[in-house]
Amino acid sequence: MATRWVVLKFGGTSVSTPERWRIIADLASRRIAEGLRPLVVCSALSGVSNQLEALLALAVEGRHEAAFAALRQRHLELGAALGIDADERLADDFEELSRLALAASLLREAGPALKARVMAFGELMSTRLGAAFLETQGIATSWLDARTALEAREDPASFGPRAYLSATCDFERDEALAARLASLPGVAILSQGFIARNREGQTVLLGRGGSDTSASYLAARLGAERCEIWTDVPGLFTANPSLLPSARLLRALNYEEAQEIATTGAKVLHPRCIPPLRQHRIPLHVLSTARPDIPGTVISASGPVTGPQVKAISSRSGITLIAMETVGMWQEVGFLAKAFEIFAEHGVSIDSVSTSETNVTVSLDPGANALEPGVLRALLADLSAFCEPQVIAPTASLSLVGRGIRAILHELGPVLEAFEELKIHLVTQAASDLNLTFIVDEDQSERLVRQLHGLLFGHQAEGPVFGPTWSELFGREGETPEGSAAEWWRGRRHELIDLAAVKGPLYVYDAETLRSAASSLRSLTAVDRLFYSLKANANPEVLRVFHAAGLSFECVSAAELDHVRSLFPDLDRSRLLFTPNFAPREEYVRGFAAGARVTLDNVHPLREWPEVFAEREVFLRLDPGRGRGHHAHVRTAGAQSKFGIAPEQLDDLQLLLAANETRVVGLHAHMGSGIRTPEAWQEVALFLAAEAGRFPDVRVLDLG
Repeated sequence: MATRWVVLKFGGTSVSTPERWRIIADLASRRIAEGLRPLVVCSALSGVSNQLEALLALAVEGRHEAAFAALRQRHLELGAALGIDADERLADDFEELSRLALAASLLREAGPALKARVMAFGELMSTRLGAAFLETQGIATSWLDARTALEAREDPASFGPRAYLSATCDFERDEALAARLASLPGVAILSQGFIARNREGQTVLLGRGGSDTSASYLAARLGAERCEIWTDVPGLFTANPSLLPSARLLRALNYEEAQEIATTGAKVLHPRCIPPLRQHRIPLHVLSTARPDIPGTVISASGPVTGPQVKAISSRSGITLIAMETVGMWQEVGFLAKAFEIFAEHGVSIDSVSTSETNVTVSLDPGANALEPGVLRALLADLSAFCEPQVIAPTASLSLVGRGIRAILHELGPVLEAFEELKIHLVTQAASDLNLTFIVDEDQSERLVRQLHGLLFGHQAEGPVFGPTWSELFGREGETPEGSAAEWWRGRRHELIDLAAVKGPLYVYDAETLRSAASSLRSLTAVDRLFYSLKANANPEVLRVFHAAGLSFECVSAAELDHVRSLFPDLDRSRLLFTPNFAPREEYVRGFAAGARVTLDNVHPLREWPEVFAEREVFLRLDPGRGRGHHAHVRTAGAQSKFGIAPEQLDDLQLLLAANETRVVGLHAHMGSGIRTPEAWQEVALFLAAEAGRFPDVRVLDLG
């Protein structure tokens, strides 16, 4: 009977501790129990590839002994933790690595062929230890040198350093290879990622992140039933979960969508690992070694049929744009051919292109180009012969990835409004209709990802495509979802359902979650006092929680002031802030009578009712001239806003203040709902600090 293969790939963090190796052993045993023969593909220990690269650089300088000793010690320690005599198992590897480092030291150089040989030792040594450990766990395992199974296509004479350091391999089905591996003893095979051989038998590398590609090559050549990529995260998400804990797990994608997400910035998968699996229609499962219980993402030829839909936001930083300007290109035959030929001559890979009658702008892929200053200068010099080239950097790309993007452009209006105040350098829409990409200044990238993700996925429910959020899976600070304050309702779902059955639709708030949020805010050492806004929720029980937590209260109406005072009659009046907007005279009178800090947000009250403000202390709400937020309706500053005193009114205001002997003790400004954007807080603080010079009695800056 033909062997049923499954390929499991484990990254650096997944092979660096005994705990993770025990998980690998358990997973291999489970696959064997399913009637599959596992081919396990492993990376070097976490950080070892960097150590080997540093070792080689130090060897060229003749001072590599300490680096070699540290590398050796790292593997000896893991071996001891696994119960393996690493000194014996890795003796030949240590000896050869030492000789290669010495060769680099004597030659005072390390070419690509030597570098490939040295870098391969990370995978070779980790898998020798791993194979020995699996044997101790009762799993009969054959160790396979990946260089005997994968052969590079590139000829070093034609492709230069890339042939050694970023090679590609054929991935046609290979029955002879399958038969040879099936004849190996044991029930499991352990091999390396990242490495292969060329036609001359020399060691070559598949580029950083190449272990994913190794696994897909081997799965394709063996005709495996599936390929599993085990990594730090349990699948692909709607955005980078380290940036956005609200990012949702993508349960299922087709090959094209996954390829686009990987290519446009997701770090979970190497983009080159998908084509071999797509050609042979082998499903790819992306899973987490840390949480093997989570089903992860399944990538196959037939994902769920959802119609046109954005499924992820990917971003890449470090992108360089080259803008080529010339009137002479209009209707000129061959301009692009000439330009692209120059890029090719300098070994520079173009990622995307935008053209008009007088301008061509291209983006350069940071993953494919090592843009040394000399290379860039030479490229610009050659381009200058027939155009005016300009470098635009640093920039970042933001890609909306999904299917049928063109069909839903009309639905993306609110998303496009997020770019209203930004300079967009380049917009591209893939011919495959799988992505819409914007290139903006790099310092705007993270803010935009957060903002766009909230617009696109903020109300997304779980379904066949979208799974739970990162925070629902992992909670806060490593808590499980059941114990996470952020998802308290999961642990009490049955109680809530019973409550809803009796009382019908209702809102429910968890007091502990509110206390936790207040405590988190009170830990901000840069803020002297925190005010809770009653307009968010004036429920008496909610207010009692925040009162007990030491929060002060901000009110926007006299009725809210009365509400707080009735609940907390002994409240220190310095903990009451009154911020009305174009309020009638009586509201201001009642604000002062309540002992609250009263805020003026326009000049009219001071001009029309000077007696109300005579010899009083007030706050001023100023308009910084620019709003923040994902939509015009939630921006509370700028030319179209009614909130705040405009800068051109300040001279008149100061005269009125002086005439009434009204002292300004606090300044307030609020741009809008962009509260998750750090730059917004910074802008408000700097604006208020600058304006405070006008008012000598100011002692409070209210950031809003």
